Amino acid sequence: MDYKQTVNWLFNQLPVYQIEGVFKYKVSLEPILKTCNYLNNPQNTFNSIHVAGTNGKGSSSHMLSSILQESGLKVGLYTSPHLLDFRERIKLNGKFIEKDFVSDFVTKHIEFFKKNKISFFEMTVAMAFDYFAKSNVDIAVIETGLGGRLDSTNILDPLVSLITNIGLDHKEFLGNDIKDIAKEKAGIIKNSVPIVISEFQKETYSIFENKAQKIETNIFLADDQKKFKTDLLGDFQNKNINGVVKVISLLKDFNISNKDIENGLLNIKKNTGLIGRIQILNELPKVICDVGHNLEAFQVIKDHIDSLKFDNLKLVLGFVKGKDFKKIIDILPKNAQYFFCTPNIKRGLSLDSLASYGSVSKLKYSLHASVLDAYNSALSSSFDNDLIFIGGSNFTVSEIL
Repeated sequence: MDYKQTVNWLFNQLPVYQIEGVFKYKVSLEPILKTCNYLNNPQNTFNSIHVAGTNGKGSSSHMLSSILQESGLKVGLYTSPHLLDFRERIKLNGKFIEKDFVSDFVTKHIEFFKKNKISFFEMTVAMAFDYFAKSNVDIAVIETGLGGRLDSTNILDPLVSLITNIGLDHKEFLGNDIKDIAKEKAGIIKNSVPIVISEFQKETYSIFENKAQKIETNIFLADDQKKFKTDLLGDFQNKNINGVVKVISLLKDFNISNKDIENGLLNIKKNTGLIGRIQILNELPKVICDVGHNLEAFQVIKDHIDSLKFDNLKLVLGFVKGKDFKKIIDILPKNAQYFFCTPNIKRGLSLDSLASYGSVSKLKYSLHASVLDAYNSALSSSFDNDLIFIGGSNFTVSEIL
């Protein structure tokens, strides 16, 4: 199979949560353990940092990779989901995994994957581990996909683990309240592996603290790091910086200077290719997008919007089923103009649902057949001093990008 055929096969073999909304949260790590054992356990051959959380884990992972790259290390980075290209998930010093590696990996092991019913996410994690091992990385930053305790990445034995913000997301899989979700994230806390908590949250910190004490692991609450700046927009990134800098301080066997930290944080997009986080797409009118898709993420997006100066606000919003879009809409400005759309996937929330709540909330809204139609309508009705925001889902943003 060539690269395109391989990626199509990966996405079509089994129902993928990101595409279909059909997902069985597995109760065992056995499939990924079996797969990695078959591959001679590549995850045991390189140093790693493990990152979990509801919001901020992607930005934090890219921050860590950028800083480590600035120190001269060969750095693997595994994140999910992707926005434009499957290979965004697996990077080496900011460069995508080669297409040939993806197709060769799947072709070589396809019979094993079929026979053992290995999922899309398990195959992708195993591919990342195998790639980093074969590339002889000095260290890899590995982001969890969903939760922590039962996430396929949780077979790592990392040097340090990091947990960022905890919020109410994926409740259908992780639990109905923030404490249940925190318990799932706490599953990445391991014996003799220091754990860093980026942000103190009253409802969750004791859960992490108790888990760490129970297995006699050192836990660190990140300090406030006011002196570091970043090329990522939004004051909320300061919380991510706090956790990242603390993690770096715990990497005793690596020579990472304050200058590396400064340069790494200032060059995240250049070093890692990060996209979709308060990303400016146009200046006149200003157009920004963000992949945040839960209430906590939209609260920080709203705070950022409130910090900007503009005449009129246009919101291009498309959600997926299962998200609490009503609570998100409730915190957004009522005097904005809403351009509702449905991302082009099976999980896309219907325009009927958005129209119904838009009417109940007495919003000024219009309905559009596609994300691009919604954006073009917002753009054509805007003046230079207006602000357009695009978001609600990774899929909404990816269609614009």
